[in-house]
Amino acid sequence: MASTAPTAAPLRRALRGRAPGLRAERALWDSGTGVVAGVDEVGRGSWAGPLTVAAVVADPDRRIYKVRDSKMLTAAERETLHDRIRAWARAVSVGHATVTECTELGMADAQRQAARRAIDGLGLEVDHVLVDGKWNFLASPNDQAGNGDGESDIEGDRGPGVTTIVRGDASSLSIAAASVVAKVTRDRIMVAAAQRYPAYWFASNKGYPCPRHIAALAAWGPCAIHRRRWVFMDDLRWSGVPRVLPPPEDSHPQLFDTPPAHAAVSGERL
Repeated sequence: MASTAPTAAPLRRALRGRAPGLRAERALWDSGTGVVAGVDEVGRGSWAGPLTVAAVVADPDRRIYKVRDSKMLTAAERETLHDRIRAWARAVSVGHATVTECTELGMADAQRQAARRAIDGLGLEVDHVLVDGKWNFLASPNDQAGNGDGESDIEGDRGPGVTTIVRGDASSLSIAAASVVAKVTRDRIMVAAAQRYPAYWFASNKGYPCPRHIAALAAWGPCAIHRRRWVFMDDLRWSGVPRVLPPPEDSHPQLFDTPPAHAAVSGERL
């Protein structure tokens, strides 16, 4: 019987030889750690739509080829790999922070909420989590310091350990796979949103700033899925829609609530 699994297109020359591996995962497995999940997020810098975090548990006994950091892939390559990753992995889960949560909680807590939803949705007792970047966004504010070597616990001793890996989406297969799943899942959401809000070109910009998106905001103001806390709202006061300001007790003002001078142009958020 012929296989019905999707076949990835040949890799472009620029991508050859840059495959992420399981070095970090195997080091944990060899130390006696059971279930290791890689997580990655997408949508943090968007002006509209949810923030999405994916979690992927690699299968140590099966191989998968051609997975790369989602930013290195075309949309068609990501779509193909998304289905292959779901067929390969031991478990895959996606968690979202809604537009309302992004606006009302701030990005630190919204991202933490989405990540925990993704981990909880795996249906496995996760022993360790690999996180892309320097910031352990799964930890509560009191646990952010870690132990100085990139590791900390989600909630002290009550949750799985966490290792942060700079450029983890380029070196860890679990994280790279999570980046693809998160990107494809959120892109599909934004393409669907474009049917309801066609003026904002969400199918092409996925909620991120671009000339057409900026022009639509200038003409129509924000729609229901725009994040009202973001700095772009400062330029839309004529529309009568107020910007949502962060509460004084926001837990991470230094990361998310002080807009740089160029924020209105670059799309950086509060």
